[in-house]
Amino acid sequence: METTSAKPFGLRFSDWFEAKMFVITPVSMILGFFFYKWLEDAAVLVPYLFAYITFVMALGCNPRQMRGALGMPLPIMMTLALVHFVAPLVAYATGTLLFGAGSPYIVGLVLFAVIPLGVSSVIWVGLSGGNVPLVLAMIVIDSLISPFVVPLAVDFLFGADIHFNHWKVMRDLLVIIFIPTVLGVAVNAWSRGRAKLWSAPYSMPISKLAFAAVILINAAAIAPHVFAMKGELFKLVPTVLLFVAFCYALGWFGALPFRNREVTVTITYSSGMRNISLGIVIALQYFEPAAAIPVVMGILIQQPMATLQNHLQKLYWKKREAQVTIS
Repeated sequence: METTSAKPFGLRFSDWFEAKMFVITPVSMILGFFFYKWLEDAAVLVPYLFAYITFVMALGCNPRQMRGALGMPLPIMMTLALVHFVAPLVAYATGTLLFGAGSPYIVGLVLFAVIPLGVSSVIWVGLSGGNVPLVLAMIVIDSLISPFVVPLAVDFLFGADIHFNHWKVMRDLLVIIFIPTVLGVAVNAWSRGRAKLWSAPYSMPISKLAFAAVILINAAAIAPHVFAMKGELFKLVPTVLLFVAFCYALGWFGALPFRNREVTVTITYSSGMRNISLGIVIALQYFEPAAAIPVVMGILIQQPMATLQNHLQKLYWKKREAQVTIS
C-alpha cells in the first residue's frame, strides 16, 4: 500500500530547504555573482523581502513564550552582552590590527558582530538539545532592540570616522525588523496560535524562497567589488572564518557558569549565528559595498560551522553524561 507524508507540500519543502541550507546558501551566492548584471535593479526589493521573513518568524512566537523566557533573565543578558558588547570590540580590534584603521572590512566585521541573532539558530538549538522557547524569545527581544543597538554600537566604535544617517538606520530597522516582529507576535496572540498553523504551508516555503532571494540579490550587489579584491581575499577569508569560530567559542565559554546543557547550547548558537541578511542590507545601504564582503563571507561560514558545533556539542555532553554515570 502506498503511503504519503501527512505534511502539506509547503511544509515538506521547508523541511527540505532547511536540511539543504548549507548547499542552497552558497549556490544562491554563486548565482548572484554570475548574474549580477541582470540583478542590479532588484536591490530595492530586499527590505520588503526581509520584513516578510521577520513577520513569518515572529508568527511562531507568542507572549507566553516571551514571559517564560523573561523568567530566565541571566542567560538573555549574558547572550546580549556577548553579542553586542564583547564581539564588536574584538571585531574592531582584529580588523584594525589586520587591515589598518579606516578599512571598510573593519566595518563589515563589526556589523557581523553587532547585528541581531540569526533566525536559523532556532533549528540548530532544537537539533542540539537546547531551549527552543528561550532562543525564540532571545531573537524577538534582540530584534526589538536592534534599531537602537546597531546604530549606537557603530557610532561608539567609529564615531566621526564614519558618516551615516543614524535616524534613517533606526527608521529602516523599525520597518524591516521591529514592526514585523510586533505584528507577528500580536497575530499569534490574537489567533491563539492558529494563524501560524493555518498559514505555515504557504508562508514558510515563501519565506525560505525570500531568504534565498535576499542572498542572491545582495551577492549580485557586491559581486563587482569581490572580483576587484584580488590579493586581499586571501587575508579576509581566514579572518572571517576565525572570527565566526570565535563567536561560537565566546558563547560556549560565556555559558559555562550556568552548568546546564539546554542553556549552554542555546547561548552558544545564539552567540555564533547572526542575521546575516540584515547585515548585508545595512552594509549595502549605509556603507561602501566593500563593508558587506565580510558579512557575505559569514553566510558561507556560519552554517558549516553550526554543523561542526552540533557534532562537538553532542560529543561533549555524551562524554559528560558518561562521567556523571560512572561517578
